[in-house]
Amino acid sequence: MTAILLSIAVAVVLGGLVVLSTGANPLSVYQEIVQGALLGRGLGETLSRSVPLIGMGLAAAIAFRAGLINLGGDGQMLVGGLAAALVALYVPVPGAVRAVLALTAAICAGGLYAWIAAVLQLGLAIPFLITSLLLSYIARGVTSYLVRYPLRDPSTGMPETYRVASAARLPNSIFDLPISVGMLTMAAVAIAVIVNDKHGVNGFEWRMTGLNPRFAGYSGTNLPRQTQRVAFLSGALAGLVGALLILGQQYRFTDGALLAPGYTWSGLMAAVLAMASPIATVVTAAFFAALQVGGFAMERALGLPAVLTWVLQALIILCLAARTVFFKRR
Repeated sequence: MTAILLSIAVAVVLGGLVVLSTGANPLSVYQEIVQGALLGRGLGETLSRSVPLIGMGLAAAIAFRAGLINLGGDGQMLVGGLAAALVALYVPVPGAVRAVLALTAAICAGGLYAWIAAVLQLGLAIPFLITSLLLSYIARGVTSYLVRYPLRDPSTGMPETYRVASAARLPNSIFDLPISVGMLTMAAVAIAVIVNDKHGVNGFEWRMTGLNPRFAGYSGTNLPRQTQRVAFLSGALAGLVGALLILGQQYRFTDGALLAPGYTWSGLMAAVLAMASPIATVVTAAFFAALQVGGFAMERALGLPAVLTWVLQALIILCLAARTVFFKRR
């Protein structure tokens, strides 16, 4: 913990020097970032942005725990989001039931898409890292074609589907509080992942496999079945993130809209920095969300580019990544 705090302090100092080089006051910049992320409307925006970041972070962390590197979060999120949009638009059932079916379809679509990568690794010895990444490009191309041509809403000038009916959307507030159904859903998922990692048999087997797969195999773990299961769960979580964004924020599938914020790679960085610990991944992802939201507030208040917060995020990542070597030499 001391190493982490010291690394963050060093990153903040280096970030302050970068801000100082632009002629701005680092203290004012940091004050605006904190206030913009945690006060007033900023808190609600931070919580909202935390949902996809935590989801994608946990999707990566689950795979890391079992020795897999899932770089296909973009593709799994896309197929999950499109599946949710199609079910919400075209399945003739009442609105609430349609929303539940849409979430289920997204989970299954994302999970199956990641499962394909696991099968290719087991059957053809193609590394999961490569197959998951390449499948993302296929998902990006196919979903782009579908929303530009057969599924496109002709009443708009954008490559996007029709708008999801209000009855099939996820509420953005509960009891007039800035808490959405997506937040509650992701909180439940995070708790389930943390409990399974700490106390579940599956969590123990995943950690053991990630540390030493040969030993895990000798101890009786069915490694092929576990690889498929972990891949499905990782992809299912990414697909769920896509559905929550479509049904809770965007209300239609627009080409490129799910990928533009970079949720997959921010979540991946959070999982790497947290060393795949679910609790630390949640905290790190929420911190990144606050940093990004605070950056937009800082840009509005001071006229400085919000990209400065990305510089600060990168410095924090570099300092945290180097903390092991630094303290080892010390």
